[in-house]
Amino acid sequence: MPARRQGHRGGPACGCALDARILIFGRAPVAGEAKTRLIPALGAQGAARLHRRLLEDIVGRLCAAGLARVELWVTPDADHPCFVGLAAQWPLDIHIQEGQDLGTRLAHAARSALTRAAAVILVGTDCPDLSPDYLGAALAGLEHQDAVLGPALDGGYVLLGLRSMDDTLFEQMPWGSDRVAALTGQRLDALGWHWSRLACLRDIDRPEDLVHLPAALGLVQPA
Repeated sequence: MPARRQGHRGGPACGCALDARILIFGRAPVAGEAKTRLIPALGAQGAARLHRRLLEDIVGRLCAAGLARVELWVTPDADHPCFVGLAAQWPLDIHIQEGQDLGTRLAHAARSALTRAAAVILVGTDCPDLSPDYLGAALAGLEHQDAVLGPALDGGYVLLGLRSMDDTLFEQMPWGSDRVAALTGQRLDALGWHWSRLACLRDIDRPEDLVHLPAALGLVQPA
């Protein structure tokens, strides 16, 4: 499926000498399909509402920072009002995720974006602590390294920056487990790539993570 491109006229000013793209991966905030691991605590509607707020928050922060061009990679399609509204508000390109699992979707997006830029940074929407400064550190690292990994406290990762693509980084990965960051680091080593690790950040994935939601998101935490 060809990429679907939307967005503001013009684009953000790049704050880095490296020609890069920031790829945000987001699911339509549909009740029962978004943030499903939080449904026991928030209900289907509440989990979808949180997902939408996290998505809007990270898109707004990273687009406003102007560090690099932002691409929003969405599923199942680009027609949800949330995506349409974000593209109207921010300098943003929207693309459709392609692939049967998370690994193939990440690989396809990275490979596609590397035809348009010298480096890519892959991020999700689950980490409200993913700041412009953190992204700036990743971009700075990619100016002289092959990859940058931003691990999550739960063993996954919140960011992966790449200057090249290799399918082994995404194939047969136990997504959602506490081994993802460690295995990714091992595979980067096996490729012989020069890479660095950023500080660990926290994802909001499970009910016990909700106590760490920033008050600025304006969401009521469960009792």
